[in-house]
Amino acid sequence: MDRVERVRLRIDLAYDGGDFHGWASQPGLRTVQGDLEAALATVLRVTDAATVCAGRTDTGVHARGQVVHVDVEPEPEDLVGLTRRLNGVLAPDVRVRRVARAADGFDARFSPLWRRYAYRLCDGTPDPLTRGHVLAWPRPLDVDAMSDASRPLLGLHDFAAFCKQREGATTVRTLLDLAWTRETDVVTGLVRADAFCHHMVRSLVGCLVAVGEGRRPVEWPGEVLRAEVRDPAVTVVPPHGLTLEEVGYPPDDELAARATEARARRDAG
Repeated sequence: MDRVERVRLRIDLAYDGGDFHGWASQPGLRTVQGDLEAALATVLRVTDAATVCAGRTDTGVHARGQVVHVDVEPEPEDLVGLTRRLNGVLAPDVRVRRVARAADGFDARFSPLWRRYAYRLCDGTPDPLTRGHVLAWPRPLDVDAMSDASRPLLGLHDFAAFCKQREGATTVRTLLDLAWTRETDVVTGLVRADAFCHHMVRSLVGCLVAVGEGRRPVEWPGEVLRAEVRDPAVTVVPPHGLTLEEVGYPPDDELAARATEARARRDAG
């Protein structure tokens, strides 16, 4: 009997991370990957529905623009119907936005050009309706000072000072954007990079809010970066203020080359 060709699907999804122990499957714990793979197995009637995501979010971190791939056989005939059926099985705190056949060479983890996160804080009266997604901050924040302190962090650097080190993993990243805005009492940091290491965004935010509330000078984050060692004075802010907003991919004809490049760089680290 001829073997049915496996087909790669791209899944775009969003979730409220409050009740999840992060993305990655863990025995006995509820995770986004665990719920999604169980839903895929149920709807597709398969035993193997291993997924790969663009960004492995930590416990309590949310996503509005997570991207996942899964290889299945045979290809489902009705992908719109598959989206509907998956959402019928999944709990309301995780939603599949779209399922599509992935372009040749697509890899959710290694093909991205960048990931964009947002971290939200409230330094005024917190809105109780957003308490699960916005960190209440007890002191006023100077957004201009935080923006000034962010500029030296942009570009290609070793972010070891802001990362939880993992054996064999590089901490060199290209930080493309780090911008701060205010809307009434809510301060938002938009952070975009080619990739992020463990705790990097939450550590950057913790460092910069120390400047924003006046405890540290504007030059301090740059000094921390140049030291290239983990600084215990840098606070890792809580996870619930962080959301994976978007993942950017190259044109379809560049997906495979980008994935090869990213894998080589990761292996070299």
